[in-house]
Amino acid sequence: MQKNVLKTGDGVRISFTGAVEKRQIVKMVENCATGQCECMSDETKKKISDMHVDGMDGDVRLNLTGDLSKEEIEAALARSKVLNK
Repeated sequence: MQKNVLKTGDGVRISFTGAVEKRQIVKMVENCATGQCECMSDETKKKISDMHVDGMDGDVRLNLTGDLSKEEIEAALARSKVLNK
């Protein structure tokens, strides 16, 4: 799976391509939204006002809305238990 993090006007977009299932990314977002993940600090979580997953298996996009830096999201992805099994 390849991950590409891009800063956008209203947050950060992460593109996942290759060996990725959309449900895997949805699960990661659900864990984040319910506080079941520890991939990012509480400070970073508070900055996120919206999370939206679209695309399909093999080409999934996750849009995070909020005052986020590309670097803090890349660090969170590196710590994600869902992505790094």
